[in-house]
Amino acid sequence: MSQTKKSESLQERSRGRTTGKFRCLNCFERIAPPPGSKTYTCPHCGYAWRVWWYNPKEPRIRGPVWETDEELAQREISDDQEGGK
Repeated sequence: MSQTKKSESLQERSRGRTTGKFRCLNCFERIAPPPGSKTYTCPHCGYAWRVWWYNPKEPRIRGPVWETDEELAQREISDDQEGGK
């Protein structure tokens, strides 16, 4: 395979990808944390995520910030219980 064909296929695969963003695993909206941040809260749903930087322009989710997620879950449970009375 020639170098030109190889680089064309890589370009084709990377079309449509976004840099500097990832999808919130709770609401599936694309969010862009500030460069270098260790945690970021989704402005759409309020879930907080731990962020890992694959490179300076590519963030990835490491996992939830447990304290924030637990607080949101407890709030939803109490709202459900109050609504059922």
